[in-house]
Amino acid sequence: MNVGKTLFAQLMAFVPWTSFSCILKRYGGDTRVGSFNCAEQFRVMALAQLTCSDSLTDIKTVLGANAGMLYAVGLRSAVRRSTLADANESRDWRIWSNVAALVVPPGAKALCKRAAWPGSEQYRLLLAAESHDATNASLNSPEIA
Repeated sequence: MNVGKTLFAQLMAFVPWTSFSCILKRYGGDTRVGSFNCAEQFRVMALAQLTCSDSLTDIKTVLGANAGMLYAVGLRSAVRRSTLADANESRDWRIWSNVAALVVPPGAKALCKRAAWPGSEQYRLLLAAESHDATNASLNSPEIA
């Protein structure tokens, strides 16, 4: 039986939520939004990344398998596939670019200190992660592992 926070909740504690809120206000991320706000979308997409989900169906399956823990993950209710698809389509990409700029560099620097040495290929790849753009990159790729 789990007596503490879940691993996912511990990871989400590292997200600078105050800065996240400022980014949302800057780009109007939660304007004209019904029940699925940007923070919930971020949590769903982070969980999808951690579980190596490749499609909306995979994400829906992971969320359905953990339906009893949705509140602990930070979701108010189950997320429909169409709702997630609409949110991914309609939200401003600059929100996620700025959030990545907040989250990725500290994590990349920590990984560099622990797992790689200067001059190695792994170190170069981790430093490249600090330069953020709008391309899709899987953090689960064998090049980073």
